[in-house]
Amino acid sequence: MTTHSSGDDRQAQPMPTDMSARELARWSWRQLTSMRTALVLLLLLALAAIPGSVVPQEDVDALAAGRWKDAHPDLAPVYERLGLFSVYDSVWFSAIYILLMISLVGCILPRSAVYWRALRARPPRAPRNLSRLPEHASYRTDEGADDVLAAAATELRRRRYRVEVREGAVSAEKGYLREAGNLLFHLSVLVVLVGFAVGGLFGFKAGVIVTVGNGFSNNPTQYDEFVPGSLFGADDMDGFSVAVEDFDITWLTEGPAKGQARKFVSHLDYTTADGESGTYDLRVNHPLAIGDTEVFLIGHGYAPVVTITDGNGDVAYSGPTIFLPTGPTFDSFGVIKAPDAQPGQIALEGTFYPTFALGDGLPRSVFGDAVNPLMSLFVYTGDLGLDDGGSQSVYVLDKSNAEQLMQDDGQPLRLDMRPGDTVELPDGLGTVTFDGVQRWNKLQISETPGKLVALGGVVLALVGLLGSLFIRPRRLWVRAREQDGATVVDVAALDRSNGGDPDRGAAELVAIMDTLRAGSGGAGSTTKESS
Repeated sequence: MTTHSSGDDRQAQPMPTDMSARELARWSWRQLTSMRTALVLLLLLALAAIPGSVVPQEDVDALAAGRWKDAHPDLAPVYERLGLFSVYDSVWFSAIYILLMISLVGCILPRSAVYWRALRARPPRAPRNLSRLPEHASYRTDEGADDVLAAAATELRRRRYRVEVREGAVSAEKGYLREAGNLLFHLSVLVVLVGFAVGGLFGFKAGVIVTVGNGFSNNPTQYDEFVPGSLFGADDMDGFSVAVEDFDITWLTEGPAKGQARKFVSHLDYTTADGESGTYDLRVNHPLAIGDTEVFLIGHGYAPVVTITDGNGDVAYSGPTIFLPTGPTFDSFGVIKAPDAQPGQIALEGTFYPTFALGDGLPRSVFGDAVNPLMSLFVYTGDLGLDDGGSQSVYVLDKSNAEQLMQDDGQPLRLDMRPGDTVELPDGLGTVTFDGVQRWNKLQISETPGKLVALGGVVLALVGLLGSLFIRPRRLWVRAREQDGATVVDVAALDRSNGGDPDRGAAELVAIMDTLRAGSGGAGSTTKESS
């Protein structure tokens, strides 16, 4: 059995030249809901998602997006206008998404109606000349025609055919679930889209960097990045707190990837709003689930501990500062700001090298572990832009009104420090002490209520695909007629999906015919098969 959607039948129709507004709307709707349009939109959606994987997304990693903009000042405004830093929230991506859903609904409904009519339809009448079909056979028997047809109907029902006897012939058909598999597959795409939409509307995604020994609570104010869905309510957030107690990491010590991290695990303590507490070893792709919220480990790095004492002898800054990795061996860049320092504000900007070495005269880290740590910093003083009330990234230094400290030879002053070193700044600005190194973890916290819906859609897609691939629509006819004092039995089949095996259908035909002959004592059979 084969069925075709009305969308498939009409998709190749050209646009009429003279139409009323109603006819134009109807023609446009038929084109939108055709299978060809659905496939094109699905392809466009896949292509539209590529920039979201290539260009840093502000709702995923605002810092990476900001650094990309700083590195590409000419392209950044263009990308901003195109919405490439927030692809999945852009108007054009949403338009493709919505059009695809409309197209799928408009395609599935007519096909379902056609399929329902096909399910209720009777098997087609036997062709006048069965010998013209590609798979057919015949034999003669002394058994009566009615008995032959009754035996054929019984055998075909045993083989799960839908059978009807009429006009001296048996019409049989099976394979109806193949089209059901096709419909299920297309429906599954719609279910997956709905699942993603539910997650995007009612869920949230957040990110936070936590130094080892510290923690956070599941509250929007605690996160470095927080992207709620359009219909998300903060009151629906699960109440819990998480602390990063320890962090273990294993480094590769040989091979082409020497110096890079092989595996790492963050040891967490957590407490829920109900008072339940526990521990969890957080690994990549093994999130901690608390209620409907999941906590993922997505990155790690170093946080040098620095103390800045100003010219009055007061501590203007003290504590770990997040430095962000810039390479596989964890060369890390960071900014340290002391806006309360007197007599002038102080800022440090530079690089932390976990295992410092000179390669071709240039400083670099040759290993990711902190074997030989060194921090190289440039010093700035003046107005750091922190007193004007505007927001400023902790990873970016506003140098527009700041002055870089220079040496007597006119070269920039650079502080090359190892843990425990203290350097006195010129002009009585104060001192800088490198106290040590801590580690930090980058955690992603997300609530995606539609993920089970999307998973169900994927399962439906697999079931539908298996059905459409392995279920064979097949029709078969048996006719019995009296001739020269005997009964001539003609058997023919039509199978347009033999799975690439041209002998498969013919083998089934022969098996059915042999069963009928064995039950009726037939003789003198003739078989013909298509090539």
